[in-house]
Amino acid sequence: GSVIAGYPNTLPVTVEEMIYHTRAVVKGVERALVVIDMPFMSYQVSLEEAKRNAGRMIKESGAEAVKLEGGASMAKTIKAIVDIDIPVMGHIGLTPQSIHKLGGYKVQRQREKLLEDARAVEEAGAFAVVLECVPEDIAKEITEELSIPTIGVGAGPHCDGQVLVIHDLLGLLGDFRPRFVKRYVDLRAIISEAVKQYIDEVKKGIFPGEEHTYRL
Repeated sequence: GSVIAGYPNTLPVTVEEMIYHTRAVVKGVERALVVIDMPFMSYQVSLEEAKRNAGRMIKESGAEAVKLEGGASMAKTIKAIVDIDIPVMGHIGLTPQSIHKLGGYKVQRQREKLLEDARAVEEAGAFAVVLECVPEDIAKEITEELSIPTIGVGAGPHCDGQVLVIHDLLGLLGDFRPRFVKRYVDLRAIISEAVKQYIDEVKKGIFPGEEHTYRL
C-alpha cells in the first residue's frame, strides 16, 4: 500500500488490488512460492467471509498461499482457512494492520504474548510465521521452539528466513530507513540522474540522434 500506491499505511488496500498485483508477480515466477497478503477487514469479520476471501484470492491471483496478521486471536480464522485446503502463513509481532492499536510502528517486546501468539499460529495449522520488529532473543526463542519456519522482518539473525522490501533493498524510497533495513544500492539517485540526463539531451537536441531515427 504505502510502497506501491502511496497510501499512508496498509489499511486502505483492497482485495482487488492484492489480486491485481499478485497476478503480475505470478506471471514472472518460475519456482518461488507466491504468498498473497489478506488485506485489512478481509478476514476479521467472520470465518465465512475469511474463507470466501481467501478462496477468491487464491483462485483469481494464482498465489499458492495466503498470509494474515494476528496470533492467538486469529487462530480460529487460520484453522478455518487451512481446513478448506488453503495454506496459511501467519504474521505476529508488529502487525501493520493494527498500527492504531499499537500506537504506531514500534518494536514489540512482550515475550509471553509473542510466545503465545507463535504457538497458537502453529497449532492452528500455519505452515510458517512472519516475526516483525521483535527483539532478536525472543525471535530466537520462538524459532527454536516452533517446528514451522520463522521469517524475520527486523527480528534479528536467528530466524529461519529473512525479508526485506525490494524497494528498501534497492534504495528506491529516499532517505527514510528503519533500523532493520540494509540498502544495497541507491537506485533512486541512479534513476534520477538518468532522467535528468535524458531531459538535458532532449533540450539540447542531442536526443534523438541519427541512430534513433527512422529514414525513408
